[in-house]
Amino acid sequence: MGIALDGDIVRVKLVENNSGSKEHNDLRARVTEIVERRSSKVTGIFVKKGKFSSIKTSDERLPPSIRVGTTLEAKSGQLVAVEITEWTDAKEIPKGHVVEVLGWPGDPGVDVEAIVHQHGINATFPSDVVKAAQKISMKIPAAEIARREDWRREEVLTIDPNTAKDFDDAIHVEKTEKGWRLAVHIADVSHYVKPESVLDLEARERGNSTYLVDRVIPMLPEELSNGICSLVPQQDRLTKCAVIYFNLEGKVMKTYFCDAVIRTPRKYAYEEAQEILDNPGKGGKLGDRIREAWKLASILRKRRFASGGLDLDMPEVSIILNDEGIPTGYHREEYNESHQLIEEFMLAANEAVARRVKNSGRPTIYRVHEDPDPDKLQEFAEMARSYGYEPGDLSNRKHIQKLIDAAKGSIEEPAIKVGLLKSLKRACYLATPDGHYGLAKTDYCHFTSPIRRYADLVMHRALQPLLENRPKETDRTPDAKRCIEIAEHISGTERTSSDAETESRRMKMLEWLELSSKEEEPPVFEAIITEVRAMGLFMECTDILQRGLIKREGFPEGRWFFENNSDRFANSRGQVLQGGTRLKVVVDQVDRIGMKADFRIIEVLGGSAKKKVSGKKGARKDTAKSGASKGSRKPEGKGSRGGRSSAKKAAKKGARRNDRRKKD
Repeated sequence: MGIALDGDIVRVKLVENNSGSKEHNDLRARVTEIVERRSSKVTGIFVKKGKFSSIKTSDERLPPSIRVGTTLEAKSGQLVAVEITEWTDAKEIPKGHVVEVLGWPGDPGVDVEAIVHQHGINATFPSDVVKAAQKISMKIPAAEIARREDWRREEVLTIDPNTAKDFDDAIHVEKTEKGWRLAVHIADVSHYVKPESVLDLEARERGNSTYLVDRVIPMLPEELSNGICSLVPQQDRLTKCAVIYFNLEGKVMKTYFCDAVIRTPRKYAYEEAQEILDNPGKGGKLGDRIREAWKLASILRKRRFASGGLDLDMPEVSIILNDEGIPTGYHREEYNESHQLIEEFMLAANEAVARRVKNSGRPTIYRVHEDPDPDKLQEFAEMARSYGYEPGDLSNRKHIQKLIDAAKGSIEEPAIKVGLLKSLKRACYLATPDGHYGLAKTDYCHFTSPIRRYADLVMHRALQPLLENRPKETDRTPDAKRCIEIAEHISGTERTSSDAETESRRMKMLEWLELSSKEEEPPVFEAIITEVRAMGLFMECTDILQRGLIKREGFPEGRWFFENNSDRFANSRGQVLQGGTRLKVVVDQVDRIGMKADFRIIEVLGGSAKKKVSGKKGARKDTAKSGASKGSRKPEGKGSRGGRSSAKKAAKKGARRNDRRKKD
């Protein structure tokens, strides 16, 4: 690796593989050049010995020590951020200077602050960007309202997490003689953020908002993201609107796009909307509107899965923090009908906009999910077989969905879904409309969250000339070459944010596991074995959706033997520990520096609770009912399904963090 750091873009040279293997995965390479640093900033503990100062890093991906000159009066033992300024040889100690003193380890927020710096995320806005945002008038000119479609008398609703502060989408569903009319209103950020302005350049550089365990680092200043661009109730707000007419079967019959103005009567939290869906007659006239919206959404969901879309909805677990940033518990949010309702309408709008802009031939940026690597799918198939499933031909999307259906309701469902996600390629932004594999859509883009994603802002500008009431002067849009560059950049910022978000959540989860393991009655978790090796068992706690290791010393009492040909452990009493075995476990020890947790078995529950035959008699066939049935739940996480009673409990607790609607 030389002087390359994790996340750098590098140039490499292939070198001879001494193992003799010619498999693609065994290729060897050496870094020859650092093309672009992800960030030259690193964090560590400041150490001062006599006249010499350095920082000691705990991340194995970094050099263990960095000499520093400028120290900003840091004190030994404090956590600091350092910028590497000189490092030409991997055998030498890098040199740098302290750019910020983060504080003492253990102080509130310092650990998350370190993650922000480590990933090179800018937590504050430059003064000129803040001033530009403050200059934007909060009053909408009458002439601007007059040229737009006026939806202020219509019942346009927002449904968001209870804790959300920025509302960038709203919906209106109306029954017609031939089906439904859906209007998806998206905050018109392009009206306020003009191309190449300081606000636009800063948003492009950031690429997206970052949602950490205890804070949000926005793409746009608060004056915009929580102010004039947020679709708050009882206030006039400007939107880009996609109006889609569906027939009774959920097929798109007609679409048009326009600039609009809305005034939402009130906001709904997901929990409130779910109560309305669960209780016919509740919520009055607006409640009827929500129930009518679900009728359409459930049909769209059914059509999507019938077309080959993959149902990867899973719960999401977030850590609850007190005012000092110390984790006190966790909150499991189920993905119920209120979430699915919004998801289907956002997907419909994204698809409709992508199709219109693609057909116009205008350069823009699309959301793309490429077909999976057949080798990766084969690895996933082997994993599914280890749980007792017969996966079939996974090159066929419908066979994948049959496998997912067969696992629904079983304790190994999270492992199956996570295993599938790992076998798929990562969605990204491209300047070409190459479609979305997971959603089974030929046309797809990101249009519905311009407050927090730059790609959506680019698409809003590309759509302007195609509006029914296009403005007199449309915004300049990037040419095809520039779209390629922007797409590559924001794909990178998205990966960086995702890594930081995952790291912050896992860090706090491990902290809570360590703290709770010291209680008089430590929590007991249900788990499932995901992989067996001679060293021990890899497993996942299905309650909290966290992976860990059970070493041999954490096995039940008795002599256990590793059967290499069967990938399992067995003892003289006939007990077996293998992939798919269900367990009850407690935390044994936590390595917060290495970000790992070891568990200990307190009870072996046995195998899966369901018959594991994919796509055959034992499989649950109706994928469409994953939206309408009581058991249907959340996307883009790692988890298992829960009943509606779980959703009601979650509703009472309330969401602890913003739902980013990351569903691709």
